[in-house]
Amino acid sequence: MNTILRRSALGIAGLAFGAGVVAGPQAFDTTTTPTPTTSADSAVSAGAVQVEKPDMDTLIPHGTQGSQSRIDLGDEQTGNVQAIIEATKKAGMDERAAVVAIATSLQESKLENLGHLGDRNDHDSQGLFQQRPSSGWGTVEQITDPEYSTTAFLEGLKQVEGWQDMPLTKAAQTVQVSAYPFHYAQWETQAADLVAEHWTS
Repeated sequence: MNTILRRSALGIAGLAFGAGVVAGPQAFDTTTTPTPTTSADSAVSAGAVQVEKPDMDTLIPHGTQGSQSRIDLGDEQTGNVQAIIEATKKAGMDERAAVVAIATSLQESKLENLGHLGDRNDHDSQGLFQQRPSSGWGTVEQITDPEYSTTAFLEGLKQVEGWQDMPLTKAAQTVQVSAYPFHYAQWETQAADLVAEHWTS
């Protein structure tokens, strides 16, 4: 898979992922007696952490294009969905970006973290997004890491001016530069369903 954005959008070879900050243990005043909680307090507390799932108007703001495809996912593919969503959140991007990323991966690899496929390989394309080391996406080790490959894709997407207002297939194609530019559209509904299911889980 080629990309016209490999230099301006990425600089991927040197992309580094910082470790999260781990908070130290909290100090508690052991001289005071804790106040007992009531069931009402617990209900309020539980309600405070509930986050609404994103709705379809947010996930598919422009409607779908063409007939939609769907595949059953195994545990590994579901894990990759969750990895894409987590990487999207870390990149500071929203649910719509996750839909674009997951639909792209559904088209490119069926959400499987593919290694080199020998004669069946598209040049040196690998990973969830079929990114190519020879096109500047990173090393084989990097682009077969779900967090790295998702972040690389999203960095490319950020460089697409007005991607939020584009049909999904155009936004994806601008990053991926696929020989089959309209094939991303067929996965939009399943990608949206997956984001709705896993965004808050």
